[in-house]
Amino acid sequence: MVKLSRRGFLAASGTVAAGGVLSRLGLDLGPSAAYAQEFKTKYAKESTTICPYCGVGCGLIVSARDGAVINVEGDPDHVINKGSLCCKGQALFQVATSDRRLKKVLYRAPRSTKWEEKDWDWAINTIADRIKATRDKYFTEKDSKGRVVNRTHAIAGLGGAALDNEECYLYGKLMRALGMVFVEHQARI
Repeated sequence: MVKLSRRGFLAASGTVAAGGVLSRLGLDLGPSAAYAQEFKTKYAKESTTICPYCGVGCGLIVSARDGAVINVEGDPDHVINKGSLCCKGQALFQVATSDRRLKKVLYRAPRSTKWEEKDWDWAINTIADRIKATRDKYFTEKDSKGRVVNRTHAIAGLGGAALDNEECYLYGKLMRALGMVFVEHQARI
C-alpha cells in the first residue's frame, strides 16, 4: 500500500493533468529538433585579441567575414576572463560596426563653431609641431640651484590601457625624452 499525502496527491494529479493538456495540443518537437540553425560565424575568420577598455586585459575572440567584424565574444580559453566580459567588453562589437564611428579627422579651429575634415598627415604634423613649439617655449634646462633638469611642465602624457608592456615602455621613454614630468596612465585614473 502506497502512502500518499493530500499535498502529494494534488501535485501528482496536477502533473498528470498538465501532461494530458499538452499532449492534446499536439506538441511535437521532432521537426524543430531535426532542423539545426547554422552558426552565424561558420565561414568567418576568428582572431584573438585583448579588450582595449581597461588594464585588466580580458581576452576576446573577434570573428570577421569579408573584412567586416560580425561577432565579438569573450575568449573561454583566456586565463583572465575565461570567456566572460563586462558591459564595455560586451559592447565592443559596436565600436567596429557603428555608423556613428568617426573615421576621419575632425578639426575645429579656435573660436570657430564649425568642424572641418582634415587628413591624417595634417593632423599628425600639426600635433608634432604643437608639441615641439610648447616644449621649446617652456623647456627648463637648469633649476633655481643650477642643477641640470632638462624638463618641461607645460605638457603631460596620458597612456592608454590598450597598450601592452612593450608599448608602455616605449611611450614612457618618448615622454621622458621630450622632457615631460607628468606621465600618467589611464588605468590608474
